Amino acid sequence: MGKQRGESERQRIPQPLIKRRIASGRGALEQPNATHDGDVALTPMFWLAVALTGIATGLFGDFLMWVLALAEGWAFHYHSGSYQAAVAAVSGARRVGFLVLASVIGAIGWYLIRRFLRHEKAEIDDALWTGTGELSLRRSLLTSVVSEVVIGMGASIGREAAPKLMGGASGSVIGLWTRLSTEQRRLLVACGGGAGLAAVYNVPLGGALFTAEVLYGTLALPVVLPALACSFIATYVAWLYLPNGATYADIPAYRFSTSIMVWSVLAGVIVGLLTVGYVRLIGWVSHHRASGARIFWSMPLVFLAVGTLGIWYPQLFGNGKDMAHQAFLGVGSVGLLFALFALKPFVTAATLGSGAAGGVFTPFLSTGALLGALLGVLWSHMWPGTPVGAFALVGAAAMVGASMQAPLAGLALVLEMTHSGFSLMIPMMCATVIATTLVRHIDGYSMYSARLPRQLE
Repeated sequence: MGKQRGESERQRIPQPLIKRRIASGRGALEQPNATHDGDVALTPMFWLAVALTGIATGLFGDFLMWVLALAEGWAFHYHSGSYQAAVAAVSGARRVGFLVLASVIGAIGWYLIRRFLRHEKAEIDDALWTGTGELSLRRSLLTSVVSEVVIGMGASIGREAAPKLMGGASGSVIGLWTRLSTEQRRLLVACGGGAGLAAVYNVPLGGALFTAEVLYGTLALPVVLPALACSFIATYVAWLYLPNGATYADIPAYRFSTSIMVWSVLAGVIVGLLTVGYVRLIGWVSHHRASGARIFWSMPLVFLAVGTLGIWYPQLFGNGKDMAHQAFLGVGSVGLLFALFALKPFVTAATLGSGAAGGVFTPFLSTGALLGALLGVLWSHMWPGTPVGAFALVGAAAMVGASMQAPLAGLALVLEMTHSGFSLMIPMMCATVIATTLVRHIDGYSMYSARLPRQLE
């Protein structure tokens, strides 16, 4: 028996330096997450590929955010501070005009990409979950650049899809170059995707958890280690151009209260139910998205409608970052919070349905923040004392976690993006667990799985 145990210990992957088991004879791999590497051997060549992917992802993140900044400056003279304020400072005609121009650029760009590069893959979720993880660097880069230009000019979609895609494409190319196995390359692509999110939002832990929990689907040690490494390398490299502070700065350190604890239970139910509908909406418009020549009339019409709404609500321009920021600070009347909460999901859905390519992470986060603030204002009339911004943080965490079906990543992302909310951890966890559980049992789709294209027979 002793010999069998020794052989078992020596045959594990990776092989330990100490060959003998501890006195009890029990195996180190009996801890469920500390599995052997299996098909994804963490070899020296794999670790080199992880480092190179992290560096490439960080540089691509910088490049894409530079492109975004150029578009924002050109369209609305925005260079720093509040993008929402810059949009509001220009005339209504300029807002509508540049958004329509963005639709023309997007329609032409995406039409040409989808027509002439249709056999090249540029959907990271689909490539990871149903394929080998192979992505086209050329199509991914062109799609990402067009996306950031259009978002900078006001399109109501998230900016994170492009760096996520380029992180994955970097991993795909580097995995082929270093001759990794298919399973090693899939993990590398997942690490690059999460690192792209980490780099542009300065959320290395959230990006690593996003890799493990969403893209790869396990928190086993052989997955978590390279995910962490790739995310921190990409984030550190991105500091060459991007700031190293919180995405949402100056959020107060809100304190825990019995009021918000009780509220989080009710809010979790409401957030969960509404998330089901929002995810279903995103899935529907993704499936019926304008394709082919239809994009030339559908995108301008939708962008014209959004631009017209933006005359009264400039907050609808862009990914919704400033809407969330204002909610976290507790700024906004009941009427404004309700209007933005009601409009943002439909504006984002319509933009995607018109044929645009972009993310939904920040739109979901901003919608959750607005909903939390709105419910918080109403709750405060019955149980006063808790700042409205605290409710917004809880609402954002619950909707992000539920919509991604990834509560750990959702919580980590909100905490890292705000550098606040640690005193609210208990109500945030409570609302997130309830909302995520409801979504899982009622429907189960996430903001990512709902967008997967139809599988061809």
